[in-house]
Amino acid sequence: FWLVCLTLFLTLCLDIPEAGGRKDGASGDNPGDKHSPRSSDTKGGRCSYTFIVPQQKLTGALCLNTQSATTNHSEVAVLRAELKRQQEQLEKLRGQLDQEGALALEIRALRKESNSMNSRIAQLYAQLLNEVLQKKDQALEQRRVENLLLNATTQALQVSSNYRELEKKYGALTSTMSSQNQFIARLEKQCQCRDSTHQSSLVGNKLQCECLKITPEIQEGTENDLLLLFALPLTPNSGPWRDCQHVLESGETISGIYLLRPQSANRLMQAWCEQSRAQGGWTVIQRRLDGSVNFFRTWEQYKQGFGNLDGEYWLGLEHLYWLTKQAQYKLRVALEDWQGRQVFAEYDSFRLEPETDWYRLRLGQYQGTAGDSLSWHNNKAFTTLDRDKDSYTGNCAHFQKGGWWYHMCAHSNLNGVWYRGGHYRSRYQDGVYWAEFHGGSYSLKRVSMMIKPT
Repeated sequence: FWLVCLTLFLTLCLDIPEAGGRKDGASGDNPGDKHSPRSSDTKGGRCSYTFIVPQQKLTGALCLNTQSATTNHSEVAVLRAELKRQQEQLEKLRGQLDQEGALALEIRALRKESNSMNSRIAQLYAQLLNEVLQKKDQALEQRRVENLLLNATTQALQVSSNYRELEKKYGALTSTMSSQNQFIARLEKQCQCRDSTHQSSLVGNKLQCECLKITPEIQEGTENDLLLLFALPLTPNSGPWRDCQHVLESGETISGIYLLRPQSANRLMQAWCEQSRAQGGWTVIQRRLDGSVNFFRTWEQYKQGFGNLDGEYWLGLEHLYWLTKQAQYKLRVALEDWQGRQVFAEYDSFRLEPETDWYRLRLGQYQGTAGDSLSWHNNKAFTTLDRDKDSYTGNCAHFQKGGWWYHMCAHSNLNGVWYRGGHYRSRYQDGVYWAEFHGGSYSLKRVSMMIKPT
């Protein structure tokens, strides 16, 4: 029975509007009304119907909401799109964060490696600087040893040359004293006979005049000049002459050592006169033929001259200056290689400036068969190991091992090292070479420089 009644009651409640329901919420269109329509309860989110179940131990009302909430699909779609976009941005930011993190790690590693490399570079620089300083010290020590060796060699050669010259002078002096003794004996004999006949007196006067004629020539020179004079070979006329052309014009046609005295120069010098080549009359100022003389010399030695007049020698810059000052001279350079081929180079004018201008070279036009390897040195000052006057940042004499009118540095180096056999191997081009004849790595066998008035 109660079940039938409950079913009927529920059926009626579904067909008719709510009559006994109470408003639970405070929201609505008319807040002062005690009873409100069903729509008000529906909008308020409360129960649509209130059921009283008899004989049930229930506290409160049983609510049933028969309407479903309306869904806005466009807003949901917008929200989903916005959510998707934000998720994509989040993923993008995560990717950028990962990349920046990797980049930061790489930068940190590069910084660490850079610091390590900077430390290594500083260490290597310090090591290199130390090695450079050591090499510089070694170069200075080597230069000092070279200078000591050069001085010792020069002194040894000078002692040897002096000894040889003393031997020659002693022999010549002995011969001269013997001839003078014979001459004095003749004079004494004539003096003893001067009262006997007038003819004997004339002979004595003649001999006395010959003696007086020789005496002024000897008195004009210094003590050193007398030694040079005695060292000369005995010839019908012992000079001195202006140059070897003057010797040739005086009738001396034999090549050999002669005594010279340039005009306006109060000095005597000995030189080899070449009378058999190129019409003769050539004063030899330089000669190389066997490597017996060291040409790696100082300024003072190149100024005064050195070597052996019958072998290798350098006449001397000061002597060259006075010789070329008295007239216009031409230069002839004679060259011979190790196969016997002979060539020459001639320049129609040759002279030197004084020492105040470092014996600067003044050269004329070239002709010959050797090629022109000296014009490049024209107007250049003379350079030695202790007087650097070349145009190179270093000292060309140090690299070329000689003294020359170096430029930057040389197309010819006739005062270099005499190497046997022609082609030589050296750290520098320091042989006796003429660049236009076999190049700079070929050391010539024979070389001579000669001058003659034009």
